[in-house]
Amino acid sequence: MSASSRELFERAQRSIPGGVNSPVRAFRSVGGTPVFFERAEGACLWDTEGRRYIDYVGSWGPMLAGHTHPQVVAAVQEAASRALSFGAPTEAETELAELLRRLVPSLDLVRLVCSGTEATMTAIRLARGHTGRSLIVKFEGCYHGHADGLLVKAGSGALTFGHSSSAGVPAQIAAQTLVADYNDAGQLEQLFKSLGSEIAGVIVEPVAGNMNLVLPKPGFLQALRAQCDQHGAVLIFDEVMTGFRVAPGGAQQRYGIRPDLTTLGKVIGGGLPLAAVGGRRDIMQQLAPLGPVYQAGTLSGNPIAVAAGLATLKLVDTPGFQERISAVTEALIKGLQQEARRAGVIFSAQSIGSMFGLYFRASPPASFAEVMQCDKDRFNRFFHAMLARGVYLAPSAYEAGFVSAAHGDAEIEATLAAAKEAFNV
Repeated sequence: MSASSRELFERAQRSIPGGVNSPVRAFRSVGGTPVFFERAEGACLWDTEGRRYIDYVGSWGPMLAGHTHPQVVAAVQEAASRALSFGAPTEAETELAELLRRLVPSLDLVRLVCSGTEATMTAIRLARGHTGRSLIVKFEGCYHGHADGLLVKAGSGALTFGHSSSAGVPAQIAAQTLVADYNDAGQLEQLFKSLGSEIAGVIVEPVAGNMNLVLPKPGFLQALRAQCDQHGAVLIFDEVMTGFRVAPGGAQQRYGIRPDLTTLGKVIGGGLPLAAVGGRRDIMQQLAPLGPVYQAGTLSGNPIAVAAGLATLKLVDTPGFQERISAVTEALIKGLQQEARRAGVIFSAQSIGSMFGLYFRASPPASFAEVMQCDKDRFNRFFHAMLARGVYLAPSAYEAGFVSAAHGDAEIEATLAAAKEAFNV
């Protein structure tokens, strides 16, 4: 038998900061020892000791088709048999860009990159290069990767400049980002009244998924579009998480808003490192080699990642795919709410497409402040109780959950059976 997670975690901490290569994996939020996994298939994961878990993390979103889908694996194997990397153009890159343009009509041109952070960083640089302005507006609780200018939290007042949320980010850089409250259209209007001529762009998760799942209030996204139009700013939809999960064409299709730039990731790589930035032709033409905004990457458009992405998106782009997975997600949410009521636990939940949120509060939150009102200790107990019963949820009260096409009635029934016991822990 392989080493236990505890043994592997102790070993990892001797060579890797915190024993992990991304902070939330360390289980610091929920306590305990992170699970070390060995393999995955369909809707399930197996740890190094052979225990099986129904997976609702999905590698933090990419595994929309399910783990190790045969068509995706075959595409990766075939591509790998030809080359691991070219650092030069390939036909498959163009095929993926064409498919993305068809699925997301706001994309006139697309540039492939390796990560969501790289995509949002490029989108911000494009907004500034296109407008000649410096300031960017983001929203409290929305996460857009770990570029310096986006690791920013709100200041002490509604119209103050941002403060760094990470050591190593100079105050001068943080001050180029304004932070507003998600779902507060009035606050955004005030920002534009005060500083509209200096604002290059607004970046938003159209459906927030990094402070748990928070849906936009009616009219909020429309207000962003109107303010950007009025003041000549660039509207950036960060659909790294929502792309192909809340609708075939992303949140912008679902809510009928056409952003100027869009960032995509996670699902478009099918589990491999791949992301994209795309949008209006006149803005995208500012990118080198056509324009003065520089962006480059040795592994951009890597043939293995492109093969995985193409195979995944072809599965997603089949009739009934989105409807079926949305129905499964709704069944999960309704079942969890029912079990919580039976147990007398204060709990609420909601879903959109194949994303869902669980909250230990009476109703789903609409802002970062309301998210912080959730009973974190109660979530932590629920998380560990579900983990002990073979259900793997995100190890944080502040992350959205994901369902894959491999989840079906059997997985939902097993999850609800586990929840029936876990709500009483």
